Amino acid sequence: MPRYNSQMSDLPSFPQAGAEASRPAGPAFPAAGGFAGGVYNDPAAARLSRRSLLRVYIALALLALLLVAVFVANRIGASNLRDEVARHLKSGDTGNAETRLLVKTLADTARELQAKVTVLESKQVEAQSQQLALEQLYQDLSKNRDDWALAEIEQVLSTASQQLQLAGNVPGALIALQNADARLSRSDKPQFIVIRRALSRDIDRLKALPSLDLTGIALRLDSIIGQIDGMPLLADEKPTLPATEPKKSYRPVAKADRADKGSRPDPARAASNAGAVGEWSYALQEKWQSLSNEMWSEVRQLIRVRSVEVPDALLLSPSQAYYARENLKLRLLNARLALLARNESAFRSDMIASQEAIIKYFDTRARQTQTAQALLRQVQGSNLAIELPTLAESLNAVRNYKAKL
Repeated sequence: MPRYNSQMSDLPSFPQAGAEASRPAGPAFPAAGGFAGGVYNDPAAARLSRRSLLRVYIALALLALLLVAVFVANRIGASNLRDEVARHLKSGDTGNAETRLLVKTLADTARELQAKVTVLESKQVEAQSQQLALEQLYQDLSKNRDDWALAEIEQVLSTASQQLQLAGNVPGALIALQNADARLSRSDKPQFIVIRRALSRDIDRLKALPSLDLTGIALRLDSIIGQIDGMPLLADEKPTLPATEPKKSYRPVAKADRADKGSRPDPARAASNAGAVGEWSYALQEKWQSLSNEMWSEVRQLIRVRSVEVPDALLLSPSQAYYARENLKLRLLNARLALLARNESAFRSDMIASQEAIIKYFDTRARQTQTAQALLRQVQGSNLAIELPTLAESLNAVRNYKAKL
C-alpha cells in the first residue's frame, strides 16, 4: 500500500474547468516534455494518464478482492477448524462416556464377583461347620451302647417330667419310668443298680397317687354343655294352664229325685216339672257359666306373682337369650380346659360362675336345669389339688452316672 501511494503522489494534478476558465489567457510557453504549469497540453499524455489511473483502480480492486478472498478463506479455515475441534471434542466425550460405562460395568462385575466370593466363603464356612457337626455326630455314635442308652433314658425322663408338671400326665410318666427300668434291666450291669433304685422309688410314688378320672369329669362337662340348649330360661317361661273344672249342670231336677232313695220317682211328674222351668233358662245359665270361667282364666294368666332375685333375667330378648346360653357354654369349656391343665383356681372360678349363671337366667324348677345342676355339683366336688411328685431323683441318678464316666 505505501508503494501505491507514492506512485499516486507522483502523478500530475489536473486543474478544474472553472479554474482554467478564470485564469487569464496568456502566451503559451511550451516546456520540456509537453507540460507547462502542471497542465497536460498533449491529448496522448492525458490518455496515458487515464490509463495509468485505470490500472491503479483495477489493481486496487484486485487487491481488495484478494483481501476479501483471504479473509473468506481465513473464515472458512477457522470454521473448518472449529468444526474439526468440535468433532474431536465430541468423539472425546463419546470416548469418555464409553470409558465411564466400561468402568461402571467393570465395577458391577467386580461387585458381583465379590458377592459370589462372599457366598462361596459362607458356603465354605457352612460346609466346615457341617463337617465339624458330622465329626461330632460320628464321635457321639462311636460311643458305646451304654452311654447312648443312658442319653436316651435321660431324654425320655426329662420329657416325662415336663409332661408331669405341665399337664399332670401321670400315666405317661409312669410308662416312661417303667420303660427306662426295663431297658436298664436288659443290660444286666451292676453299675446301673443305683439308677434302677431311683427309678423304682419314683414309680412307687406315682402309683401311690390318688386316682383322678379327668376323662370322666370332662365327659360330664361335655354332657352339661350339650344340655344347655334344652334348658328353659326365665324369660322363656310360659304360664301353666289350670285344669278345667267340670261344668255345673243347671238342668232342673224333679222333686222326686231329691226324695228318699227308698221311694220310687214318678216319671210323669218329673216330666211336667221340667217343662215348667223351660229350656231357655237352662241355656242362659250354661252360657253365663262358660263365659265367666273363661274370663277368670284369662285374668289369672295376666297376673303372675313370683320371687325373682334378678328382674333383668325376665326381660331378655331372643338375641340376649342366645348369648346367655353361649356364655354359659364358654364358661364350661374354660372349666374343661382348666381341668385338663390341672389349674385348680381357674376350674373352681369357672364352675362357680356357671352355677351362678344357671341360677340367674335359667328356670331352676325345670327338670333339665335340675339335672345340669346336679352334674355340676358332682364335677365341682372333684379334688384337683393333688401334689404331683417330680422325677428329679431318677434324672439326678442318670446325670451323676454320666458325669462319672
